[in-house]
Amino acid sequence: MKFNDVVSGGVLLALSLLILLTVKDYPDIPGQNIGPGAFPGLLAALLAVCAVLLMVKGLRTQRHIPWLVWGEWMKSRFHLRNFCITVGCLVFYIAASDFLGFLICSTVVLSTMFIALRVRWSWVLPMSLIVTLVVHTIFYKALRVPLPWGVLVPIQW
Repeated sequence: MKFNDVVSGGVLLALSLLILLTVKDYPDIPGQNIGPGAFPGLLAALLAVCAVLLMVKGLRTQRHIPWLVWGEWMKSRFHLRNFCITVGCLVFYIAASDFLGFLICSTVVLSTMFIALRVRWSWVLPMSLIVTLVVHTIFYKALRVPLPWGVLVPIQW
């Protein structure tokens, strides 16, 4: 799938404006000349400049190109099915992770994706569990990111 530069620039401009609107409400830190919104605001302003330049370039050079060109993969049932499975897995994780927890949701998502990608059945569950535990350990222990425990709250370590 290929987007015209005007479309890509418009999305990036909207993102930068959203960031700028968000960081303007960050509170000032007493005794500091630079507040917590300075760096994200600077990056958002630079992103806005780049987005406008991208849109100008697109208007100058890509007038004959349609706004959206579908990729060849859209004609492949296998690739389209895998795309839909990936989106479905993301929606499932977002909807169920607070209730079921990261460990269960991640195992289900990985197992589903492994099955969709035709991984050998004998490897699906062991690899899903191993990858889930490694990712959980990295985020929970090393990076100290609190992942949801869900129904496993009574046995969290």
